[in-house]
Amino acid sequence: MPNIKSAIKRVQITRKRTLRNASLKSMLRTSIKKFHVTLQSGDLEAAERQLREAIRRIDKSVTKGILHRNAAARKKSHLTRKFQAAVKEQQTQQTA
Repeated sequence: MPNIKSAIKRVQITRKRTLRNASLKSMLRTSIKKFHVTLQSGDLEAAERQLREAIRRIDKSVTKGILHRNAAARKKSHLTRKFQAAVKEQQTQQTA
């Protein structure tokens, strides 16, 4: 434990931020998992809503400094591509 007042304050701030970051990261992961589960169920309308929510959480995590912007772009790209593939697959099944 530090003895200097400013160092003590920094430890407290770090604890608070660590808790906040862990919470936001968990919410981000949960929203991505919800999207995957909804996509697997085949309900594309609900999956689209979950995709929007996941992308919104990803963008917020970038502004909060939890994710790097390139990592966020990569995650959004992967999620969008999965959704588009599911849409294409459903369209081909309907025409066949």
